[in-house]
Amino acid sequence: MTDLAAPALSTEPAPDVIIIGAGIIGCSTALALSQAGLKTLNIERNAAPGLGSTSASTGAIRVHYSTFDGTALAYESYHHWLEWRDFLAAPLDEELAAFHHTGCLVPATSSNDFLAPQLAYCDQLGIAYQRWGHAQIHAYLGAPDLSRFFPVRAPDDPAFAEPNGGSIEEAIFFETAGYVSDPQLACLNMAEAAKRAGARFVFTAEVAAIETAQGRVAGVRLADGRRIGAPVVVNITGPHSSKINALAGVAQEMAIKTRALKQEKTVLPAPAALAGRQPGVIFSDSDVGVYFRSHGAEDILIGSQDFSVDPMIWVDDPDDWDDNFSQQWQTQAWRLAQRLPQLGIPSRMRGVVALYDVADDWIPIYDRSSLPGFYMACGTSGNQFKNAPLAGRIMAALIQGCEAGQDHDTAPLHLPLERIGQQANLGFYSRLRAINAQSSMSVVG
Repeated sequence: MTDLAAPALSTEPAPDVIIIGAGIIGCSTALALSQAGLKTLNIERNAAPGLGSTSASTGAIRVHYSTFDGTALAYESYHHWLEWRDFLAAPLDEELAAFHHTGCLVPATSSNDFLAPQLAYCDQLGIAYQRWGHAQIHAYLGAPDLSRFFPVRAPDDPAFAEPNGGSIEEAIFFETAGYVSDPQLACLNMAEAAKRAGARFVFTAEVAAIETAQGRVAGVRLADGRRIGAPVVVNITGPHSSKINALAGVAQEMAIKTRALKQEKTVLPAPAALAGRQPGVIFSDSDVGVYFRSHGAEDILIGSQDFSVDPMIWVDDPDDWDDNFSQQWQTQAWRLAQRLPQLGIPSRMRGVVALYDVADDWIPIYDRSSLPGFYMACGTSGNQFKNAPLAGRIMAALIQGCEAGQDHDTAPLHLPLERIGQQANLGFYSRLRAINAQSSMSVVG
């Protein structure tokens, strides 16, 4: 952190807010702040919006969460995905990312407490779902093996893939779910909407220092030596968030922190029963520890639900890590093959290897910091793509409220959720919170 009496400006007009990062959350924040009349500048290390962890997202849109606040935010955001062009005020000739409205099927088992918390919150918010028995599950998935396999085991466990004697009797079909097949295009859509509202972007630029003056943030210094002044700076850098927080000197007081985690997604040919199905399927199965969605007409994309039996590959330096596939690629495929015995597993690896920004309890941080004028949207990877339409409004509300003098740490701000008639308590996402015991500590995204 650098102290300056008067930071030199390298751009005109000077921004009111510098947003470090141009993933979908950063672009959403630029849109919301620009719509509020503020001059924003996104500084992005990559060459275009959404080339970081956004492009590695599964793009799942779902509403079943183990916390009320998570459920409410996702349900509000779901409506914006349904009306994506209207939300962006995009011209009719602009190519937009497509939302495939598939619903999401989730087995109800002891491994997820038979989805009791999720269903209770759905009932409270009026979210539609259906209870499916064997016939409907088979119709959705083809010919699944409905044996129970929990606990999730490592492939070298002699009992791996051995049924435990039980059977899946019921699955919940959440109607308000689907996926965006091209998350990076969705980010480009958000960036274009922000530009129409007046936002500006600088690409292939790396922040080297957070500058301060008179006890508050004053701007940034780039790696090439340029200085850009602004009274507000927002850290939305995905896997680099902990490094930027360290530059600002704010990490020490945070009760919840974030780390970069290596994540792998496996792409396999879809079983015959699922190939060519439109609009596709999403299936989330904590009994075998994986989820998958359709990936084009002929493939599926598989991800892990991050059970502790698997090695968690934490990355200390997001600029220096091994981006090759590990055993996890094959482990995910083998686990899904327990449920879908007809699944073919080729020897050639296909998929995605990326870094995710993960908070201690897998719930994001949307908050101010101990440095006046410095804000953060961190720990969002894998869980907040679905909430991208609202994330910008959250950050805009925080910035405008705190800069106007509200003490968000002691009197948390609330965000109206107009579509569902609720309010989001933004203190839920505080950097100072205790680890949330209700969190599932996993993602479907």
